[in-house]
Amino acid sequence: MNRKNLKFEIDFDFILIAITSSLKDYRVCYLINRYLNFNFTKLDDLKLDISQLNCPVLFSLYHYNWESTETDFYFIGNKGSDGYLVPEMRKADYFILIKNYIDDDDLESMISALNKIPEIVAAVKIDPKKIKSRENLLF
Repeated sequence: MNRKNLKFEIDFDFILIAITSSLKDYRVCYLINRYLNFNFTKLDDLKLDISQLNCPVLFSLYHYNWESTETDFYFIGNKGSDGYLVPEMRKADYFILIKNYIDDDDLESMISALNKIPEIVAAVKIDPKKIKSRENLLF
Protein backbone atom coordinates (compact mmCIF):
# COMPACT_ATOMS: atom_id res chain seq x y z
CA MET A 1 0.00 0.00 0.00
CA ASN A 2 1.27 3.45 -0.91
CA ARG A 3 1.49 6.04 1.81
CA LYS A 4 1.44 9.76 1.47
CA ASN A 5 2.59 11.94 4.28
CA LEU A 6 1.13 15.38 4.52
CA LYS A 7 3.10 18.09 6.19
CA PHE A 8 1.09 20.85 7.77
CA GLU A 9 2.92 24.07 8.40
CA ILE A 10 1.21 27.09 9.86
CA ASP A 11 1.86 30.31 7.98
CA PHE A 12 3.11 33.01 10.31
CA ASP A 13 2.39 35.88 7.96
CA PHE A 14 2.73 38.73 10.41
CA ILE A 15 5.38 41.02 11.85
CA LEU A 16 6.07 41.06 15.56
CA ILE A 17 7.56 43.90 17.59
CA ALA A 18 8.47 43.32 21.23
CA ILE A 19 8.15 46.30 23.58
CA THR A 20 9.61 46.72 27.04
CA SER A 21 8.06 49.33 29.31
CA SER A 22 7.15 49.53 32.97
CA LEU A 23 3.89 51.38 32.24
CA LYS A 24 0.39 49.89 32.17
CA ASP A 25 -0.98 48.83 28.79
CA TYR A 26 -3.38 51.76 28.43
CA ARG A 27 -0.58 54.27 29.12
CA VAL A 28 1.71 52.71 26.50
CA CYS A 29 -1.16 52.75 23.96
CA TYR A 30 -1.85 56.39 24.80
CA LEU A 31 1.80 57.27 24.17
CA ILE A 32 1.89 55.31 20.91
CA ASN A 33 -1.31 57.02 19.80
CA ARG A 34 0.18 60.40 20.63
CA TYR A 35 3.67 59.95 19.16
CA LEU A 36 2.81 57.82 16.10
CA ASN A 37 -0.66 59.25 15.31
CA PHE A 38 -2.25 55.85 15.84
CA ASN A 39 -5.68 55.24 17.30
CA PHE A 40 -5.44 52.03 19.33
CA THR A 41 -8.80 51.09 20.82
CA LYS A 42 -9.39 48.50 23.53
CA LEU A 43 -10.94 45.19 22.51
CA ASP A 44 -12.17 42.37 24.71
CA ASP A 45 -9.28 40.55 26.34
CA LEU A 46 -7.65 37.79 24.31
CA LYS A 47 -8.60 34.42 25.84
CA LEU A 48 -6.20 31.51 25.38
CA ASP A 49 -6.27 28.01 26.86
CA ILE A 50 -2.55 27.78 27.61
CA SER A 51 -2.74 27.22 31.35
CA GLN A 52 -2.63 23.87 33.11
CA LEU A 53 -5.82 24.93 34.87
CA ASN A 54 -9.18 24.67 33.15
CA CYS A 55 -9.68 28.43 32.88
CA PRO A 56 -8.48 30.55 29.95
CA VAL A 57 -5.66 33.05 30.39
CA LEU A 58 -6.62 36.65 29.59
CA PHE A 59 -4.32 39.11 27.80
CA SER A 60 -5.04 42.79 27.16
CA LEU A 61 -5.70 43.51 23.50
CA TYR A 62 -5.90 46.74 21.48
CA HIS A 63 -6.49 47.22 17.76
CA TYR A 64 -5.74 49.85 15.13
CA ASN A 65 -6.24 49.70 11.36
CA TRP A 66 -4.55 51.62 8.55
CA GLU A 67 -7.43 51.90 6.13
CA SER A 68 -5.26 52.93 3.18
CA THR A 69 -3.32 49.63 3.17
CA GLU A 70 -5.76 47.55 5.23
CA THR A 71 -2.99 46.80 7.71
CA ASP A 72 -4.07 45.69 11.18
CA PHE A 73 -2.04 46.48 14.28
CA TYR A 74 -2.66 44.57 17.50
CA PHE A 75 -1.16 45.66 20.80
CA ILE A 76 -1.05 42.64 23.13
CA GLY A 77 0.11 42.32 26.72
CA ASN A 78 2.66 39.56 27.28
CA LYS A 79 1.74 39.06 30.95
CA GLY A 80 -1.76 37.68 31.30
CA SER A 81 -4.01 36.80 34.18
CA ASP A 82 -2.17 33.51 34.80
CA GLY A 83 0.99 33.31 32.71
CA TYR A 84 2.83 34.69 29.70
CA LEU A 85 1.69 34.83 26.09
CA VAL A 86 5.27 34.12 24.98
CA PRO A 87 6.94 32.51 28.02
CA GLU A 88 10.44 32.47 26.50
CA MET A 89 10.33 36.28 26.18
CA ARG A 90 9.48 37.25 29.77
CA LYS A 91 11.39 40.54 29.50
CA ALA A 92 9.03 41.78 26.78
CA ASP A 93 6.04 43.46 28.36
CA TYR A 94 3.99 43.96 25.19
CA PHE A 95 3.88 42.99 21.55
CA ILE A 96 2.68 44.80 18.46
CA LEU A 97 1.50 42.26 15.93
CA ILE A 98 1.16 43.61 12.38
CA LYS A 99 -1.05 41.69 9.97
CA ASN A 100 -1.15 42.36 6.24
CA TYR A 101 1.33 44.46 4.30
CA ILE A 102 3.59 47.12 5.75
CA ASP A 103 6.41 48.73 3.79
CA ASP A 104 9.91 48.07 5.17
CA ASP A 105 10.61 51.81 5.40
CA ASP A 106 7.35 52.37 7.30
CA LEU A 107 8.24 49.53 9.66
CA GLU A 108 11.72 50.89 10.35
CA SER A 109 10.42 54.41 10.96
CA MET A 110 7.74 52.99 13.27
CA ILE A 111 10.29 51.05 15.34
CA SER A 112 12.52 54.12 15.44
CA ALA A 113 9.60 56.28 16.62
CA LEU A 114 8.70 53.72 19.29
CA ASN A 115 12.27 53.78 20.59
CA LYS A 116 12.13 57.59 20.81
CA ILE A 117 9.24 57.47 23.30
CA PRO A 118 10.98 58.08 26.65
CA GLU A 119 8.80 55.65 28.60
CA ILE A 120 9.55 52.75 26.24
CA VAL A 121 12.82 51.06 27.16
CA ALA A 122 13.14 49.09 23.92
CA ALA A 123 11.17 48.14 20.82
CA VAL A 124 12.65 45.47 18.55
CA LYS A 125 11.44 43.38 15.63
CA ILE A 126 11.20 39.68 16.42
CA ASP A 127 11.11 36.81 13.92
CA PRO A 128 7.96 34.81 14.82
CA LYS A 129 9.47 31.61 13.39
CA LYS A 130 12.15 31.63 16.12
CA ILE A 131 9.62 31.67 18.97
CA LYS A 132 8.68 28.30 20.45
CA SER A 133 5.19 29.34 21.57
CA ARG A 134 4.36 31.17 18.31
CA GLU A 135 0.99 29.39 18.05
CA ASN A 136 -0.20 31.62 20.91
CA LEU A 137 0.06 34.58 18.53
CA LEU A 138 -2.47 33.16 16.05
CA PHE A 139 -5.90 34.56 16.77
